[in-house]
Amino acid sequence: MLEQQANSCEVLLLSETLQVDKDDAIERIGRALSSGTRLKILKLLLQGEKDVTRVARHLGGTEANASAQIKILYEAGLLECRYEPGQHGLKKISKTKVKRIIIDLE
Repeated sequence: MLEQQANSCEVLLLSETLQVDKDDAIERIGRALSSGTRLKILKLLLQGEKDVTRVARHLGGTEANASAQIKILYEAGLLECRYEPGQHGLKKISKTKVKRIIIDLE
């Protein structure tokens, strides 16, 4: 079991399962999952890593909006992101860290 601290919230990663058991972490994850757009992004990234342009095209929105939504998911500890050289500078590549989220209220 790997323990990770994110934004002073305790989140336990169990391979592809995220177990959340602290109130502030539950609130942070809940806020991140409260958007239909962010849920679509998470489900899209289950298929494999994508850059912001591909995420925006899939959603039918702008890259700026996709990037903002990805940032919220990243800050909640649900995504991994990295940068790679692209045609016009750096491109942000994202992938999901989890397939299952368990919220323990006890």
